[in-house]
Amino acid sequence: MKFLVDVIKGMLVGVANVIPGVSGGTMMVSMGIYEKIIGVVNNLFKDIKKSILTLLPIGIGLVLGVAVFSFIIPFCLEEFPFPTCFCFIGLILGGVPAIIKPAKESLAKEGKKINFGHIVIFAALFAFAVGMAAMNETETNSANFELTPIFMIIMLAVGVISAATMVIPGVSGSLVLMILGFYGGIMSSISGFISSVLAFDWGAIFHYTGILAPFGIGVIVGIFAVAKLIEWLFTKYPSYTYGGILGLIVASPVAIIIKMGNKNINLFTVGLGIVLLVVGTWFTYWFGKKTEGME
Repeated sequence: MKFLVDVIKGMLVGVANVIPGVSGGTMMVSMGIYEKIIGVVNNLFKDIKKSILTLLPIGIGLVLGVAVFSFIIPFCLEEFPFPTCFCFIGLILGGVPAIIKPAKESLAKEGKKINFGHIVIFAALFAFAVGMAAMNETETNSANFELTPIFMIIMLAVGVISAATMVIPGVSGSLVLMILGFYGGIMSSISGFISSVLAFDWGAIFHYTGILAPFGIGVIVGIFAVAKLIEWLFTKYPSYTYGGILGLIVASPVAIIIKMGNKNINLFTVGLGIVLLVVGTWFTYWFGKKTEGME
């Protein structure tokens, strides 16, 4: 039974990682598995068997969640960008109070008030996120990917970066992929790989494997390389770390709007977008309150 529960928790984390603006790290906290995962990753080789048994059901669920929603979310972004993006923005805004609370607690714990250093870190990461979105206004898809050695190195680096953001509560790994211009390509590659496996299309399987393998390796390397750093930053410099996280979160709606398409924008989709903005904000805020203190 515990195995199945962990699979379900992993699926919810996987779904969160697919939706730009929703943090997989925050979902891990909500599911009560964040500290366990970080601890297992940082101590993997001390007890490999126990670590694998702990991570296996969560990993299975995560893969299932990503696989299913890799078909749904890209379609919505392509066909209905305004309501889809405004739903994402609502999900981001609703989660802000959940990040502000521990940020305030970290300031109190350190006996500090907001200082120049906090402002600089906030502004730098805000500018970075918006700047990356502005420099990469066109999303990719798998058809734009050419399997060259340079491309594979880039995908490895993108995997490391996305993994780093996946383990930070309050930061969306999929949003970072969107900002970097790789979200559409990665999602279409995942769905394309699944479709080609079901169709036994070996040429397509080889193509998508060439895209996803270096990305996947980068994700694994990134998680192990960054988990210790994240743990250290939250332990030693929590208020500054939260300052950077808030900079990324506040920049996220701006970055999403910059990258939003203009297809099917009319009175109905604008009205629907506003409704989804309100609903998304309410849901994330409500979910955060309901799951507060679960870890």
